[in-house]
Amino acid sequence: MAGRYMQEEHKIFRDAFRKFLEKEAYPHYDTWEKDGIIPREFWTKLGENGFLCPWLDERYGGLNADFVYEVIINEELERVGSSLIGVGLHNDIVVPYLDTFGTEEQKERWLPGCISGELITAIAMTEPGAGSDLAGIRTTAVRDGDHYILNGEKTFITNGIHADLVVVVCKTDPAAKPAYKGISLLVVDRNTLGFSRGKKLDKVGLHSQDTAELIFEDARVPVQNLLGEEGQGFYYLMDKLQQERLVVAIAAQVAAEEMLKLTMEYVQNRKAFGQSIGSFQNTRFKIAEMATQIEIGRTFLDDLIVNHMAGKDVVTQVSMAKWWVTDMAKQVASECMQLHGGYGYMEEYEIARRYRDIPVAAIYAGTTEIMKTIIAKNLGL
Repeated sequence: MAGRYMQEEHKIFRDAFRKFLEKEAYPHYDTWEKDGIIPREFWTKLGENGFLCPWLDERYGGLNADFVYEVIINEELERVGSSLIGVGLHNDIVVPYLDTFGTEEQKERWLPGCISGELITAIAMTEPGAGSDLAGIRTTAVRDGDHYILNGEKTFITNGIHADLVVVVCKTDPAAKPAYKGISLLVVDRNTLGFSRGKKLDKVGLHSQDTAELIFEDARVPVQNLLGEEGQGFYYLMDKLQQERLVVAIAAQVAAEEMLKLTMEYVQNRKAFGQSIGSFQNTRFKIAEMATQIEIGRTFLDDLIVNHMAGKDVVTQVSMAKWWVTDMAKQVASECMQLHGGYGYMEEYEIARRYRDIPVAAIYAGTTEIMKTIIAKNLGL
């Protein structure tokens, strides 16, 4: 669906990206899901074709493209399958930290590789004992001359296996009161001594997305890999979470649209009691309800995209979209599987994969409960 922000050049870009995915992603996606990983070659091809961080400045190799290009990339990747979220994470969540808070030297060192696909990024916030409560993280970075000594464990890290650069949320001042004032961001290179990866995590869905544990044992990280200033990490995270949550809501919206499309096709072709399932009143009402919710979600998101691009503070509305759209997509998955009958439970039908993949959207990038907490607080409660 084309939002009101779509110009002619955006439509041309969407067509080009779709052609790319029809050749490089759709035919291989089932294999990637079985293998449990998306090959690095796919990232390299994305980079070669200008689909990684096109918004970055031309001096690093980017295209100075606006946010609509990112919306298109995220939507088209989600149409292929939810396991491709690692690309959106790299493009719209991690690399913006490097671009906004990095020094010129850091940007010249990292950004060209982020655009070419040579450097894949991840952000390490969650720990085995701390998820939503960022102030409760226990990973520490202690200054030792011109290095930080980093110790701690991170889990549920998207792009965890492939990542060449990891933005690690850590405490450079564990004694800080309040605790969040001791948080800093350190960029850890894949070859850092003392940095290792745990196992690739076995998830209910998103099978080809490489989610992993990361372990830091006296890892020596050069001081020049500090992102921004010490003690400012929490504020940097708050600054970027609006876009992260918007991207997740956009993907969930597309997932819902795709599930409805699949189900519409199925109910029109499947016969029962001498007529198509789609002609039964129950089916028609269910489809009508879902189509209405999906339309409401799309309208709300289009408005948010416009306001986000205009630089407005839409944290409250993005929090609303993040919880409502992901929740709506979960309901759509459940209804669509039911309308598929027994076939919906078969792996060869795409709805089965979609049903598995969607629930986590209500958990990562801030749970539904955290979103409601933010909304209530911003409403003055």
